[in-house]
Amino acid sequence: MYDPIPWEGPLPRHLAMIMDGNGRWAQARGLPRVAGHRVGADTVRAMVRACRRLGIEALTLYAFSAQNWKRPPDEVKALMELLLEYVEGERAEILDNDIRFNCIGELGKLPRFVREPLEELCRVSSGNRSMVLTLALSYGGREEICAAARRIAEEAAAGTLAPDAVDEAAIESRLWTHDLPGEVDLLIRTSGEQRISNFLLWQLAYAELWFTDTPWPELGTDQLFEALRAFGDRERRFGDIAPKGA
Repeated sequence: MYDPIPWEGPLPRHLAMIMDGNGRWAQARGLPRVAGHRVGADTVRAMVRACRRLGIEALTLYAFSAQNWKRPPDEVKALMELLLEYVEGERAEILDNDIRFNCIGELGKLPRFVREPLEELCRVSSGNRSMVLTLALSYGGREEICAAARRIAEEAAAGTLAPDAVDEAAIESRLWTHDLPGEVDLLIRTSGEQRISNFLLWQLAYAELWFTDTPWPELGTDQLFEALRAFGDRERRFGDIAPKGA
């Protein structure tokens, strides 16, 4: 088990990360794009360990978007192989540290050679409770909302769901993230881009956003701690006004 990291101040219950800049980081060094993804996998390991040690309940990583299938076939194949390597290499550490492994997205589009190990790790880690590590794979926020809407429409057509019962809770319970602990509190995006790129559109409604120019392969715990301190300094009102005297 990891040793805990002492922390003063509030922490996000649910932290999400857009892992941007792997390919550009590699190209700037005259390396193939896949080399950046490989170094980026080391950053994933470091972030998972740090979040688990801090006591963050949920970490959700944007690993492969629904639009990433448009990339060159060789790069997509390399990404799938790297994903398999990660799952096999981190399996013991995930299980030994009481982490529940989870995947969201259009998982049926993933090749079988990687989908089956992903599903197996989800299954064997399902009883773990200290942290949920979620990989968003073949994922899109619009696609997720459309899938929830289709399910609601099917249930309404079948007469098992009344139209006036469709509220926020009904939608949330049909999202791919329905079993995660709460909406996203903090989103971190690397590599200088300041947009959310179709990631967790529903769940980010009241999230704090933190952007850094640092590319994902170079992200370290110092930047993670900087983002967490910034989160702790922000006043979250969720549409309300500040308390009197604040």
